[in-house]
Amino acid sequence: MIEIKSLFEAGVHFGHRRKKWNPKMAQYIYARKGDIHIIDLKQTVDAINQACGAVKRIVEEGKDVLFVGTKKQAKEIIKNEAIRCGAHYVTERWLGGLLTNFQTISQRIQWLKDFERMKEDGRLDQLPQKNRVSHEREYNKLIHNLSGVKDMEALPGIIYTVDVIKEEITIREANRLGIPTIALIDTDGDPTVVSYPIPGNDDAVRSITLITKSIADAVLEGKKGFEDEG
Repeated sequence: MIEIKSLFEAGVHFGHRRKKWNPKMAQYIYARKGDIHIIDLKQTVDAINQACGAVKRIVEEGKDVLFVGTKKQAKEIIKNEAIRCGAHYVTERWLGGLLTNFQTISQRIQWLKDFERMKEDGRLDQLPQKNRVSHEREYNKLIHNLSGVKDMEALPGIIYTVDVIKEEITIREANRLGIPTIALIDTDGDPTVVSYPIPGNDDAVRSITLITKSIADAVLEGKKGFEDEG
């Protein structure tokens, strides 16, 4: 269980300057320090526990989790923690329709897999050079954006994101489909757009790391529960 001390040491309590705040975050603000809003870490702990509980339940049902973080500070953390817990992830540009037009995206993913098989068994080398170069160019473009969801065969059961403003399209698509969402959300965001808002600093690497690790740990706990049930 995560403790307030760990959150404090990671700087999770530091929000944005007052001029950038979203009034909908008022309930999560503990105080002001100069021109900076300070987030109530007791509420952050409660929010983390609720979010992790939701992740664990959904994974125990055999559903997948999708991690999304395309901002510079979050990319490597999101990728590493998703890989550690066996979740899917997006760290490059979000492809519009990844959720709402999943059938079409799945066809592109299947093309990626077919291309990789062609490369492995030598069929790619048998194509005319012009076709081979064209296929390789298309593959490199797609794999850049879809490598983390290449094995996602169905829509995720829940999505974890860092920064609701940066990942607005992801959250909008998830909401349209009724997929629950978790977000590390700073004082400039709107907590009402996600199912499980986690109030906290979404810019500092240590803050992002601590929260993301907690979500990944919940995924692993859920997988253990799923295996035990099986």
